[in-house]
Parts: sequence; C-alpha cells; structure tokens
Amino acid sequence: MEENEGQTDGYGEHSDESITNSEKEPSAGVANGPAEPVDGVEAGPEIDDVRDPVKERYDGEVDLYEIATWEVRSAFDASIVALINTVGRRKRDLLIALALSLFLGQMVIAGVFIFEAPLLGILSFVSIVPALLLVVTIWSSDPTTREPVSLLGVTFILAAMFASFAAVVNSLLLPGFELIPLLGLPLFYFLVVGPVEEFVKWLAIRVHAYRSNQFKTVVDGAVYGAVAGLGFAAIENLIYIIYFSVTVTPVETIIEQQYAIGIAFTRSFVGPGHVVFSAWAGFYLGLAKFNPENRLPIMVKGVLIAAFIHALYNTIVTVVPLTITGFIGFVIGYLVFWFGLLALKISRYRELYKRTVEPEETVEERAVRPRDQQ
Repeated sequence: MEENEGQTDGYGEHSDESITNSEKEPSAGVANGPAEPVDGVEAGPEIDDVRDPVKERYDGEVDLYEIATWEVRSAFDASIVALINTVGRRKRDLLIALALSLFLGQMVIAGVFIFEAPLLGILSFVSIVPALLLVVTIWSSDPTTREPVSLLGVTFILAAMFASFAAVVNSLLLPGFELIPLLGLPLFYFLVVGPVEEFVKWLAIRVHAYRSNQFKTVVDGAVYGAVAGLGFAAIENLIYIIYFSVTVTPVETIIEQQYAIGIAFTRSFVGPGHVVFSAWAGFYLGLAKFNPENRLPIMVKGVLIAAFIHALYNTIVTVVPLTITGFIGFVIGYLVFWFGLLALKISRYRELYKRTVEPEETVEERAVRPRDQQ
C-alpha cells in the first residue's frame, strides 16, 4: 500500500515533524492571537501563550536539563526519541500488522473446523450473499466513475482484519454489562458494540481507500463503507456459525450441521445491516474529505449515526420477542428505511453530478434542435 509519509500520517492526518533537539524555542514577548479553528473545532489558547518563569529567566545561563528544559543527552533519551519517531511514521503499518496477527489466529482456528466440516465454510459464504448483492447495488448506482475492484478488495480485507479488534473489545467488556439488570445489554450495544464495530469498519476505509486518488467524490465514501461492512459481516458470520454450531469436548468435536444451517440463515439477514450501517459512516467520511475545514465533526457525526442505527437494531432484535417471520419482516423494513434515507442523499448527489458533467444546452443549441425533440 502506497503511503505519502511526508504529507500524512497513518490515518491520513498531517503528520507531526520528527522529534529532534533542534526545535526552535518560541520568541519572547506576546505570542500570536487565538488559535484558528481546526477541522471545524474551536481551538483553545495556544500553548506558547504560557511561559515558565524559571525557563524564561535562566535558559542559556544555567543548565536546566530536566529541571525546566529537556533535550536529548543520554542514550536512553535518544532511544525514546527514535521509538516515538518510528511509531509516528509507521503507526498505520503497526496497526495493520496487529490486526493481521489476530485475524490469522482466527482463521487458523476456523480453518481447523472447516477442514473437518466443509459445510461450515459453504454456509459462511452463502450467508453473505445478500450483503454482497446489496454492495453490488450500491456500487453500480454510483453516478461517478466505478471504484476499482483492487481498492474495494483491500477495503474488504482490512475490514475483515479489523473485525478482530471489535471481537476482543466486545468480549472483554460484555461480562461487566451483563451484571447490570434490564439495561445491561442495551447499554452494551449503544456504548460498546455500535461505536466499536462502526469505528473499526470506518477505520478500514480511513487507513487506505480514503488516502487514494481513486476516492474522488463524496458518494465514493458510501461505496467503500458498504464494502467495509461486507468484509466485517463475512468474518463475523463465519465466527458466529462456528461458535454456535461446534462443541469441543475432551473426547470429540461435535458439529451440529442442522443448527449451523439455522445460524447461517439468520446471519444472511444480518449481513446487509453491516453494509447499510457502514455505508452511512462511509458517506460522511466522503463528505469530510471534501470539506476539510469541518473534517473532524463530519467524521464523528458519520460514525455516531452508524453506531446509533446499529445499536438500535441490536437492541430491538435482542429485547423484543420476535418470531422468525417477525424477525425477517423487521430486518427488511428497518434496513429499507435507513438505506432509503441514505439513497435519497445519493440520489440528490446524482442529480447534481449529472448537471455538472452534462452542462445544460445553450439557447443556440436548443434553437437548432428539431421541434419534435424540444
């Protein structure tokens, strides 16, 4: 993956300069005025406005190292600086490496069970077909140029890898919420599952596709968001099918294939949800890319909307007793509603985009057209 490290850090933000002991001290006297808003957020007073009196009085006259000043003097100091600089330049690579290690661990375990019962792998693939069809629909409805399959593939893989982060966080925090009567699970969905899962899917777009020159328009974000949702759903469906249909005993491994079929059927309705949820976050990520003056608030809003839709869905299907028919009807209606709202935004964009790339006829061109075509 290409990375312009001199311009952006691992998350696409402007990277800080490497730490050196040749940084310039601020000049004495009155500092500049209030900091300008950054990313649409008001900044507080600049740190340069505050001056340490000992440093101001004795700097240059007395050795103030680790008294009121600091610089690289020891090998320990140098090693700390080197570590910070390395992490600063390579944090995206480190993030991906960590996700990859967790992902490969999951795949090894899943592979063992799939090797013993190939039906589990087949069911996992079949369960994401509805989500895949929804992604293709979103991709084909993009009014701009089609996104390259290679970039979509990377986004899919990153989302599947980053899903392991969500799995770890959810597993660690769930026991605490289970101790809370009545509101434990809803709180878990709204405070943990929704935000965490939507963030990692958002992150799968942010670390690579967002930085690409192929990410050319606002609505491209919805496409990449949908693909990230598909990647997340693919690995989540696989884990669910194996977890709920495989029982490991000291004597043998029992695979309940009929139960696996039932889980796969249920998950086939859940997968499109991930696509819709993250398509919302992706759309706002696209909006943020082309409105840099308000980038951070727009990004946060997109993730919060996706997290809310996700958490509300989880809460309803968990708390409200639904029959199979009721569950299917609710899922279809819920996703159609939220996807429809997003589709209205994309439709409006499509209308304006067509006007942009297909300029209106001039009066002269309209005058020479045959009357029956006017």
